[in-house]
Amino acid sequence: MARDQFQTLTEPMYFTLLALGKVRNGAEITSWVGEITGGRIKLPPGTLYALLAQFLENDLIKRVEMEKKGKYYILTNEGRNLLAEEVQRLRLLLANYDNSFGR
Repeated sequence: MARDQFQTLTEPMYFTLLALGKVRNGAEITSWVGEITGGRIKLPPGTLYALLAQFLENDLIKRVEMEKKGKYYILTNEGRNLLAEEVQRLRLLLANYDNSFGR
């Protein structure tokens, strides 16, 4: 896997992966990300489907067959690990900030 390209996740990448902790389709991902970010992060279809293709290619997510119409996705173990690594990276950034300003 080309893990280097995912060393630092953009916010759209992060929230798309986070959304896929549960089985969702593209419209559900977009809606959920908009909700959880208070509308700050918008995922236009071109951006979302480019991310999904990239994540599928790198085995971070997989397609799930559903009885409903449409394409549904969920995180793989590899995707969960990558997301956990990103959360650790962000926690370290916050700790460095707090330590630098005596908080």
